[in-house]
Amino acid sequence: MERSKPIIVTSDASGAQQAARQGFLVMIVDVIDMSTTLESALEAGAAAVLGASPDETRAPVKVDPERMGRYAAQIARSHQTDIILISEPRVGSDQERRQRCQKVIKGIEAEGGILAAVLPNLGAETPRMLDMQGKVVVAVTDTGGVAYDAAFQESPRVITGTVARTYRHRGLEPALRAVARARQEWGDCNGLAVVAASRNSMEDVLAAQFIANLMLKQDDRGISNETDYGNRP
Repeated sequence: MERSKPIIVTSDASGAQQAARQGFLVMIVDVIDMSTTLESALEAGAAAVLGASPDETRAPVKVDPERMGRYAAQIARSHQTDIILISEPRVGSDQERRQRCQKVIKGIEAEGGILAAVLPNLGAETPRMLDMQGKVVVAVTDTGGVAYDAAFQESPRVITGTVARTYRHRGLEPALRAVARARQEWGDCNGLAVVAASRNSMEDVLAAQFIANLMLKQDDRGISNETDYGNRP
């Protein structure tokens, strides 16, 4: 990573949108639980992970969950696999979760995608509910999903990160994996924007700051990490 490229911390869907518009690689941090769930899905073997807005959102930004559904179906088709949706409420019926995802589901069906299941947004516990190996996983959530969707409308260079315990990792490891993925995806982006999914969530704000500081400290020490923690389809 070049030192001349900035690393910034911002928040909310509007911050994610603006950073993507400026050519930054955008990392969505929604510790409880969207980004933790998606990181866990990757560790459980998911082929790709995405975020999307639910049908209704009050965020003052452009989102397009139907487009996210179509994109997920296109990735799934290229991998000859199915799609798993992650939705809310955490405690509730599958029907309640599906009801909030109708636009994403419409996009999936329009592209001929196959929806395998709709699971609750439970972080490290979600992959224990169903085998995610090789699947495309889409988190349709109010904060992290909306922020991801908003950024994606400007640029596909969107990833996730967390500091919480995940499906296979704990302690500092999830944050180190987030840093490693950012380095891998850096490419020709103008910088890295670590986005706390909600400025009202102290967990997200502190986690985003921690990941950004960890990245800066590694640069100061000349540390590199070439491990493949890929998130791209």
